[in-house]
Amino acid sequence: MKVTIGHLYPDLFNLYGDSGNVQCMKKRLEWRGMEAEVLALCAGDEIDFGKLDILVWGGGSDKGQALAVDYLKRIRPDFKNYVEDGGVVLAVCGAYQLLGKYYKAGEEVIEGLGILDIYTERSDERLVGNLILESPLSASPVVGFENHAGRTIIGDCAPLGKVLYGRGNTGDGGYEGVVYKNTVGTYLHGPLLPKNPEVCDWFLERALKRRYGEGVNLTELSDEPELRANGNMVERLVTSGGRSR
Repeated sequence: MKVTIGHLYPDLFNLYGDSGNVQCMKKRLEWRGMEAEVLALCAGDEIDFGKLDILVWGGGSDKGQALAVDYLKRIRPDFKNYVEDGGVVLAVCGAYQLLGKYYKAGEEVIEGLGILDIYTERSDERLVGNLILESPLSASPVVGFENHAGRTIIGDCAPLGKVLYGRGNTGDGGYEGVVYKNTVGTYLHGPLLPKNPEVCDWFLERALKRRYGEGVNLTELSDEPELRANGNMVERLVTSGGRSR
């Protein structure tokens, strides 16, 4: 079996090691004896969404978001169709914001794709620090690092998870991220997936089932080191009485 992973705009969106999410997906497929092809989809490239099984879109600066607007307008119809058809997407930070209607930074309003019914407005306070979630995507808590000034309002959309430690979408420590069909938007850097193998497999399993049918199941991997590191962070920040900031 082969899985094709598209890395969207790595030339404009690649902060905080988010490209590690692509490498994590690739290795976890290869460890299971599957072929993984990674396509770098740079700004201005023609994109055939029909060839993609997974689309990974990393974090970017406000400047990077503004530069991407014209390119996003060109791919919006195909991108939206891909999402609605169950295409698998991981969008981090700036990419998460651009899945929505707009990102407002002071007087400047950056138009988003409008694929999700969400929007973001920048605050004067930047939210920086560890973030831990309780999420239906993983039996273990989901851990990562947030660094964002945006406050994302997701309305009636489902969140990625409930905040156990950290600030999340709006800074109030309620919920973080968004999930729509097979698309996930999140502020979790780190990169996210190497620290959370169950979340990585959530993306891989959905991509495989979409391409090859519901009978496809992932073989188990030994994730003891990853889960031990995950547990140590949860113990240090949550179980032992740490507070969200």
